[in-house]
Amino acid sequence: MGRQFIAAALVLGVCHGIAYADEPFERIKVFLEQNVQDKDAEFKIEATGGKGGLTSLQVKAPDGRTVIDFKAPDSRLGMRTVLLESPEPKNDGRVQADFPAGAYTFSGRSASGERLEGTAMLSHVFPDPTAFVHPRPDATNVPHQGLKVNWRPVKGLAAYIVVIEQEASGREIKVNLPANTTTFNVPNGFLRPDTEYKLAVGTVARDGNSSFIETGFVTGKK
Repeated sequence: MGRQFIAAALVLGVCHGIAYADEPFERIKVFLEQNVQDKDAEFKIEATGGKGGLTSLQVKAPDGRTVIDFKAPDSRLGMRTVLLESPEPKNDGRVQADFPAGAYTFSGRSASGERLEGTAMLSHVFPDPTAFVHPRPDATNVPHQGLKVNWRPVKGLAAYIVVIEQEASGREIKVNLPANTTTFNVPNGFLRPDTEYKLAVGTVARDGNSSFIETGFVTGKK
């Protein structure tokens, strides 16, 4: 994803997970992700420092608990971005109980000694999932050239995420697409004949939460 540095002197606020402060993080996010087929959920957190790397990062939940306490005390450069994910238990409320909805307070220190602060909001509301149009779930003899992935539109989103993965080789495409898009043209040359792939399409809400659907397909022989 593209990143944009935001500075606002003597201001502290929140706008979809981006912090504004005297010494702001470039980007902070807290969000939930669910897999509809697997019926699981996870919590994700992302923090990107300013011009320098982070040597420490603390995140407090709305109930006051410290849920992240990251340190790189012996690094001269620090870590540019910290991205952490929880385990993925069944979506039975355990993730939501451990990570309550509300304001998460970020504080950190850069390698040059600057202190960074910010706040990001977490919601427990997932966006509606989409549905596959083409290829159909578990389709076979799918063309390996000129494939167009299509899905049903969902209202009120910020974006879609499309992932195509070939697990044996580790080859993967992952793209973020605008909310008014329901088609992705797979680049010619990525798919191989007579090969099994995993396909996922995620709906991304404006608060960052996402709902993914998954299926597999097999390309046809030459």
